[in-house]
Amino acid sequence: MSSNETAVVLKQVIEGRRTIGKVKPESPPRELIEQVLDAATWAPNHRLTEPWRFVVLTGQAREALGWFMGEQNAARHPAGSAEADADRERGARKALRAPVVIAIGVEPGVKDELDEIEEIAAVSAAAQNMLLTAHALGLGAKWSSGAIIHDPAVKQWLGLSERGALLGFIYIGYPDMTSERSVRTPIEQFTDWRGWDESGA
Repeated sequence: MSSNETAVVLKQVIEGRRTIGKVKPESPPRELIEQVLDAATWAPNHRLTEPWRFVVLTGQAREALGWFMGEQNAARHPAGSAEADADRERGARKALRAPVVIAIGVEPGVKDELDEIEEIAAVSAAAQNMLLTAHALGLGAKWSSGAIIHDPAVKQWLGLSERGALLGFIYIGYPDMTSERSVRTPIEQFTDWRGWDESGA
């Protein structure tokens, strides 16, 4: 495949990827999830610190995450109220909306000259690699965050240090919905070209 053909295929994958919020209960084989994770590790990361950490939750392991989500929801209401119980149940169900849930963590390097924002950016790039690979493999994926990522108990449960950060969860399964092609604002709206004409290009 020529470089131009490769670019065309890559463009199709990038433009074809959509957030898939509804997936089938059937779990993808572990081999596909491993491909998704492997793609993540090829993201650019300053000084090769490899700051990403992943926790894959399947089967009943998702229920523990659901417990945290449920308790966080319930805390919005008076203890023991019907509203608290209902919101707790809704929160618990969130973790079960896909057969595979991957927690995405950041463990910043310890070198003084490292900027933590670079570590977060690296893991964000890794997450994009995961989303694109999932799409290319015929899987549906959704990257979700919310208030749960700031819960110290959740970070500890996932094995992250106090310095670590949780960027969210990627929910993966076989698509059970069709997502329409969305429209993107042309690059002219966001791009300032400086010195291009001066270079002779």
